Amino acid sequence: MSVSESARSWIGSIVFFAYYAVSTILFGALAPLATLLLPKNARQPVLNLHNKGLLCAFRLLCGVKVEIIGRENIDKNRPVVLVANHQSEWETYVLQVLMAPVSTVLKKELLAVPFFGWGLRMVKPIAIDRSQRTNALKQIISQGKERLEDGRSVLIFPEGTRIAPNEEQPFNKGAAMLATSANVPILPVVHNAGYTWPGRRWRKFPGSIRVVIGSIIESEGKRTSVLHEEMDAWMRSEMAKLPKGNSSLD
Repeated sequence: MSVSESARSWIGSIVFFAYYAVSTILFGALAPLATLLLPKNARQPVLNLHNKGLLCAFRLLCGVKVEIIGRENIDKNRPVVLVANHQSEWETYVLQVLMAPVSTVLKKELLAVPFFGWGLRMVKPIAIDRSQRTNALKQIISQGKERLEDGRSVLIFPEGTRIAPNEEQPFNKGAAMLATSANVPILPVVHNAGYTWPGRRWRKFPGSIRVVIGSIIESEGKRTSVLHEEMDAWMRSEMAKLPKGNSSLD
């Protein structure tokens, strides 16, 4: 990255951070009132105004291109267990927009974050205590089935935490267990957003993000282990094909 490109990266990151902070505070402050006044089916679209604004600002201010492959595999009339690799915050926003309505499995501490956590509560997340693994899994299954029966997809990051690009973490079986228990399919997604929006860092980088949405993986008649292996094999294979670094999609 040249000196001028580095300067633009810093400036874009600073401006985006300011926008991110102001937008999150405003929407978070309004979230409790919106939750109280809006019907359930209107809450996600309202929150997604915030999400879409962040995604747009990120692209424009930080010089990022986005390519999404496999949109035709999304059926919003059929709730699914949505699984994706976890590299940054970016995918949590874009998947909320692409798959609405969706409830995300997340660590309960996030709900206590002022403004940010208030907004999260609008879309019925499944907030777990990761230190209590057995209870957390039971919670994912029970609350996940409730969300799916209510017509909401459930988003699970099977790595359990954010993983830097080019690093690997075993996928847990929670998604496959929920899918077989609720008799709903898995929709797998992979991306390389960690190169432009690194996890746990406020600075963003210009470049490109590729998202690949796979075909539905049916759960009916399958054992959890078999379904998990299908999901794991597809995701590992497609992750290996993703561009490395901030190479342009042009």
